[in-house]
Parts: sequence; structure tokens; C-alpha cells
Amino acid sequence: MQVGCDPKHDSTRNLVGGRWLPTILDVMRRTDAAAIRLDDVAFPGYRGVMCLEVGGPEPGIGCGGRGIIAAIELLQDLGAFAALDPGFVIYDVLGDVVCGGFAMPLREGYAEETYIVTSGELMALYAANNICRGIRRFAGRSRTRLAGIIGNGRRVQGEEAVVGEFASRIGSSLMIYLPQDDVVRSSELRGQTVVQYAPDSPQAARYRLLAERIIGNQDLIVPEPTELEALVSLVERASAAGAAAGTAPAAGG
Repeated sequence: MQVGCDPKHDSTRNLVGGRWLPTILDVMRRTDAAAIRLDDVAFPGYRGVMCLEVGGPEPGIGCGGRGIIAAIELLQDLGAFAALDPGFVIYDVLGDVVCGGFAMPLREGYAEETYIVTSGELMALYAANNICRGIRRFAGRSRTRLAGIIGNGRRVQGEEAVVGEFASRIGSSLMIYLPQDDVVRSSELRGQTVVQYAPDSPQAARYRLLAERIIGNQDLIVPEPTELEALVSLVERASAAGAAAGTAPAAGG
């Protein structure tokens, strides 16, 4: 089961052929709560993945994070997790732990393992570090733990090394580094996942490897967030090293 928790409601789009699913919050706005059925908000996607999108409030009205609270409470009332009995539940959540609503899957322990997706850009690492602070803050009341870092390539100088060192600094590990690859954009334009659109591509192989590593992962920790100055130094050193070597960022394979 994949639960998209971004108000843009685009998390599951490639799993359902490019369609925009009706969101849980939209259904709740137009339907009496007692009349909502599970199949009003849960839709089967590629290879049987059950797809749900939380959605968000009307633009300029309300807090998007609060929608996650209402949506998860509805799913519990509907008995969604028992009825669908998924092997895995993936919450695709914004990295905005400043908003309490977006942090709900972490805070309330709905998610047992947190994987942080980040590039080697300073602001992406800053957001990742803030998520670590959130996990640490909730550790006493929640079973959620950091399970690893996933490098999402943006062709930054020395990016894989930067993300790997960041993972090491916070006491975690780099699960995999995914170079930027045009096959991702091509598959999105066709409303498909990379594994569906280009199953024999190097990128699809990396995703399968990541899945295997997640399934076998038992390295769950309470992270040790680092300081902003250390993040800046990390990115600056990688950039300086690349400039000294006269190299350009490598393109994705």
C-alpha cells in the first residue's frame, strides 16, 4: 500500500497509469463520513499496489499537514489496514517536520522505518537533517527509527560521497545512490513506473536492488543530527575537490 501524503496528490500517479486519484480529503468533503467506503479512497495500481492519496485543503485555506491526521483516522475507522492486509505500507511524506501534521506517521509510530531521500544539495541535506531531529525528538514515544539514506542524484559535484558522508555523520548508512537518469522523466510522461516502462534499464535494476536492501534491512537507529556549519563545510569541500580536479558532475547512466 502506498499512501501519498503530499497535497499535490501525485505520489501514486505512475502506479495508476498517469491518473489523478480522488483524494481522501476530497471524498471526505463531499461525502458523509458514515457513507464512505474503502473503495472510494483505495485503488489498485501496477502489480497490485493499493494506492491512496491524502490530498490537501483548498488553496490558501487550512494546513495541509492536518489532512494527514484526518485521513489516517478515516483509514483506521474503515479498517483499511486489516482489510487490505498489505505486506508493506509506504507513507510518501513531505520533508516538512516543522508542520506537526506531516510528521504524524513518525510521531504516532505508524511508520516503523524512515528512509530519507536526499540529494547532495545543501538545502536538501538541511531538510534531511531536520527530519533526523524530528525522529530523535519522537524516539521516546514512537517506535519509528531511521533506517537509512537514499541518494537522489541531482548532478551535484561529488554528490555520492557527500550523501554517504552525511549518512555516516548521523550514524546511518547510504542504502543506495541513484544517479539522475532521463528514463525517469520518460516513464513519468507515460504515466508509468521505471520498472514498468523500462524493466531492463540500469535504473530499474537499482530500484530492485534498493527494494532488496530495504526488505533485509535491520539497521534501525535514533540518528545524531549534525550542525548546519558541518553541512556547509561538507558541500563546500566536495565542490572544491571537484573544481581542483577539473571534473564536471557525472551524468546519470
